Formats: sequence, structure tokens, C-alpha cells
Amino acid sequence: MDTFKGKLLLKIEDVVQLLNIGKSTWWKGVKEGRYPAPVKLGPKTTRWKTEDIRRIIDGQNIKY
Repeated sequence: MDTFKGKLLLKIEDVVQLLNIGKSTWWKGVKEGRYPAPVKLGPKTTRWKTEDIRRIIDGQNIKY
């Protein structure tokens, strides 16, 4: 996660790279509530909170 030090929000490309999963798997997990909902910054701009992704990597069982 040091790569993203100082970043508060991550792009989907960053998230799936960190978690080593595909985009469709990520979006399915978001829809099912297994992964956090995105922060919408605009009609075509979606990001995720770095702190939420850190929790997933750290293995914390959090319901979204």
C-alpha cells in the first residue's frame, strides 16, 4: 500500500491490482455488498476510499 501513500481515493484499476481480482468480480462484490460502495465524483468518475481497501487487504471482516 505504500504505492498509494497520500491518496485518499483509488481508481478501480488500482483497487483490482491491489486485490488481484478482475473488474467484473469487484463490481459483483460491490453489488452484493461484499465490497464497499464507490464514491461518485461525477457521471464518469468513480473512486473508492483507500481506508476501505486497506481494511480488505488487512482481512478485516466488514459488512458494506
